[in-house]
Amino acid sequence: MLGYLFPGQGTVRIGMGAWLRRRPAARERLDRFDALLTRPISPLCARGPMERLVATEHAQVAVTACNLAALTVLEEEGYEPAVVAGHSVGELSALHAAGVLTFDDTVRLVGIRARLMAGVGETGGMRAVMGLPVEQVEDLAEAACAPGEPVVVGLENAPGHVVVSGALPALDRLAALATAATKIVALRVGNAFHSPLMAAAVPGWAEAVREAPMREPRVPVVPNVTGEPTTDLGTLREALIAQLTGRVLWTRTVTAIDAVAPGVEVGDSKVLAGLSRRAEARCLSMADPGTLRRLAKTVAA
Repeated sequence: MLGYLFPGQGTVRIGMGAWLRRRPAARERLDRFDALLTRPISPLCARGPMERLVATEHAQVAVTACNLAALTVLEEEGYEPAVVAGHSVGELSALHAAGVLTFDDTVRLVGIRARLMAGVGETGGMRAVMGLPVEQVEDLAEAACAPGEPVVVGLENAPGHVVVSGALPALDRLAALATAATKIVALRVGNAFHSPLMAAAVPGWAEAVREAPMREPRVPVVPNVTGEPTTDLGTLREALIAQLTGRVLWTRTVTAIDAVAPGVEVGDSKVLAGLSRRAEARCLSMADPGTLRRLAKTVAA
């Protein structure tokens, strides 16, 4: 038994997916993904430039392509998940792994999500606040808000690793107030995701999600906005809509996954494995060349 964790757009880098293309089944999946797009994403993953790859309209598509190709590798090796979750846009990959979305519908929805979120325009940004409990960061965010300049906790990534999201002046005020933080890092993202500033993208996204064909999940899915495993299709659909402006409860999510089975980060990233360690949860990364061998030992144990 394994828990599948799918990374989100903050994990993109030039060269992503290269190891997947050495596996014939994964290469075929990447080629099929490209064929469903107006413009293939694989050349951008391979060669960049980075400023285009990190743009929202490309990053979400790129990470999903690698996630689904990595899933193919696990399928080829004979693995099946006991529970799944995805970080932010990774939730679409998780829903595909659980049988809720077809491959084609997953590709279509990630394209819609990326375009809608990119279309909001530059309204703000995101910063990781290190070394403080989430409750303290919530208080700092409340103090840093001003009329028309919101800032909220957007992601609870791990203990001592909280991401705030909001208007740039509010982020600057929060940084000035967070004198006890060990580090504050500006994230290389295009906007204030998982905050009220994404509200303009919600109507179009809600329409797309509600119209998308979905099937009952084969295994429990842990939505970002609840951190609780569920097999209720209505809950999953509404949670997918809510996460556009809602908080990603990732610490709670990995704890829920770890209670069921050891995790594996399904994609070309080591970010979620690192966050899981901070939360004292088990997780291997498929970006580590030795992971498939370790998975075999883990499952045997």
